[in-house]
Amino acid sequence: MKKVLLLGASGQIAPNIIPAMESHCDLTLADIKPYPDGRSIEHVDMRHYDQVRDAMRGMDAVMNFTVNRPDPILSFHVSTLGALHVMKAAAELGIKKVVHTGPQLVRSYYDQDFEITDVPRAPGTGYYGITKMLSYEICRTYARIYDIQTICFVFNGLGLEPNEPIKGEDFPPFRIFWKDLSHACCLALDIEAVPDNYQEFNMVSMTAHQKYTLEKAKRILGYEPAERWENYYKRDA
Repeated sequence: MKKVLLLGASGQIAPNIIPAMESHCDLTLADIKPYPDGRSIEHVDMRHYDQVRDAMRGMDAVMNFTVNRPDPILSFHVSTLGALHVMKAAAELGIKKVVHTGPQLVRSYYDQDFEITDVPRAPGTGYYGITKMLSYEICRTYARIYDIQTICFVFNGLGLEPNEPIKGEDFPPFRIFWKDLSHACCLALDIEAVPDNYQEFNMVSMTAHQKYTLEKAKRILGYEPAERWENYYKRDA
């Protein structure tokens, strides 16, 4: 199995997908804070290049789930500088696969449209959105210059799939369930190459609204949601 470093292992996303990924790759978990259930992890501060580089030694791939939103200084250090440290270390160490993650930067502008895939990013004036947009550009630049196959997953909402039929409510137009994100991560680690060494993919589980299309994720990664969206609404008549 591939040796994979998962940065941001103790955050809000990674602990929910790690159990499904552990049988697919040899995971090393890293974060600046303790893991939720107390398991042992590597201590890595994304602000320090030497810590990021040392944690990446001997790895076949790196997955970056680190994030900081509220603090204007830390959000830049983690989201932007941290992404630079990952890509710089990948280039130095010869690591050819990086999975990057972050928020979509288009929903405020495109919810009235349909079949949106690759459109100009619109981060607005929010500091967090700008720091993540900069991280995307850093990843794309390093990927193309140093031939690092870099997959970037963008999402708006994440969580568990419904455990009973949905009644009386709609669903957000840009949401992915944990099991689908786990599957997408495995596909990203397995794929040999992506066009131009860098691609961003919408991560969506329920597509009935037909707003943010999965066409590119299906075509390049082979990604399909585990369940048809209508199954979440079925109930006995």
